[in-house]
Amino acid sequence: MVDFWMVLSPWHSTLAQEISGVKVYTNGRAAAYAAWPEWAARPTGRESGPVDLNVDAPRTEPSGPPAGAARDWDWEDPDALAGHLAEFSAELAECRRIEVVSDTLPRTAEDFSALGLDGIEFAAFRTRHPRGLGSDIAPMHSGNSRTEFGKVYRIDGSALFTMLDVAAPLPFADASLDWVYAEHLVEHIPLPVAVGWLREVRRVLRPGGLLRLTTPDLARYVEGYAEPAGGFFARHRRRLRLMRVGPPMPERRAFMLNQIFYHYGHRWIYDEAELRHALGAAGFPADGMRRRTFQQGARPDLAELDTVFRNDETLYLEATAN
Repeated sequence: MVDFWMVLSPWHSTLAQEISGVKVYTNGRAAAYAAWPEWAARPTGRESGPVDLNVDAPRTEPSGPPAGAARDWDWEDPDALAGHLAEFSAELAECRRIEVVSDTLPRTAEDFSALGLDGIEFAAFRTRHPRGLGSDIAPMHSGNSRTEFGKVYRIDGSALFTMLDVAAPLPFADASLDWVYAEHLVEHIPLPVAVGWLREVRRVLRPGGLLRLTTPDLARYVEGYAEPAGGFFARHRRRLRLMRVGPPMPERRAFMLNQIFYHYGHRWIYDEAELRHALGAAGFPADGMRRRTFQQGARPDLAELDTVFRNDETLYLEATAN
């Protein structure tokens, strides 16, 4: 699973969508990666990028997306965009080499440690965490080789990867993980599925283990809609132009509010209170939840997994298991 905007760095994120009644999770970063692949070299946003994504107004308007990047791209047709994202995702799932590390999944904390792992990043073809296992429901592929459920793979000689479905029980023992990270995943699945997945995450985290979630912040969009100057929406559209993601996004306020619900396979959009509700329903204690900011949190190694491309719209929340 992978979120469209996490496309902007090919190393993680998730997009859930339903096509022809079949549940499909696909990498959401694919579109921006396809539009501007040089962003792949700047996954964390800590490096000095080619543009400042936080400036209010452009001195010059970008000339537009690279040739072919916005072919048939229509912001006002979410179904057609979903097809583009599926194509981009399939490209993003390509790799040079797939090696089987284990024919069985690690189950206990000892099993994870034997593989040099202590946590999982969901919706990530390639996690950047040195002790993390990347996971996605979509397979990675190299030529005729494809990843399968139930195995652990090494991708291109580096990152470890396995296939997991967040709608199913996690195949791990209780208290087997130190941490879980998921960037722009939870908005792509229905609320009951999200609560079920979060309940499973709490179960597999050890007492004191940390979950870090990021997701679009509904409050920012509602406040942006009501803002007389329209500054948030204008800055967000400018980011997309600077990143050459498709043609210019429509400037209408109603469109800008609607697109966060109906584009990219989104199923449920959260503000802080709603995300706390989902975590509480999954059994996370309220006194263990903390609002965080971009690349700031209880564990710097997890916070540094945040990508810069949509930090303007993102809600960051951490929860500690009991």
